[in-house]
Amino acid sequence: MRLPNPSAPQPEISPAPAPAPASAPEPGDLPPVRAQVKWFDATRGFGFLVSDAVDGDILIHFTVLREHGRRSLPEGAVVECIPQRLERGLQARKVLSIDAAAAAPPLPRRVPAATDRADRHALAGQAGEFETVEVKWFNRNKGYGFVVRVGVDAQDVFVHMETARQCGVGELQQGQLLEARIAESAKGLTAVELRLP
Repeated sequence: MRLPNPSAPQPEISPAPAPAPASAPEPGDLPPVRAQVKWFDATRGFGFLVSDAVDGDILIHFTVLREHGRRSLPEGAVVECIPQRLERGLQARKVLSIDAAAAAPPLPRRVPAATDRADRHALAGQAGEFETVEVKWFNRNKGYGFVVRVGVDAQDVFVHMETARQCGVGELQQGQLLEARIAESAKGLTAVELRLP
């Protein structure tokens, strides 16, 4: 049997690379939750998730989707994420998995008939005086959203993108305060005129 020569150069042995550390918890992290996509605006790069495991909606930004090769999420998709409690509410800090199987299929676009649309000009004669409203949510891709009366009731008031455009109030943001004239249409309450307070 031949023994190794201790004076002969020994091959360098590199230590095995350490496994990549799991995402370290950050202050405000909550346990992982399963949540469903409420809506996601691909143009603006964010949306909201809802989960029975936490109170309130969870903001999700497109940057946490990058490692999954995505920039947006379909409505209804199920997401497992680590939410983080921040000053302004809950936000998804890390997405663990995405299951788009439960997502709602995209609806085919159809041009509504003139009779399907609320005639805002005709409704203006029935509308009340301007009153303060808050934008509940607005989706530019869908072309509509909802506002709620401040301090009166929680009934949603439909607002169309054309109304916002024609009144010159610009793009509506969640939580933004406006003044609106509201009328009852065949489909419910509708904002027929908007202005900045």
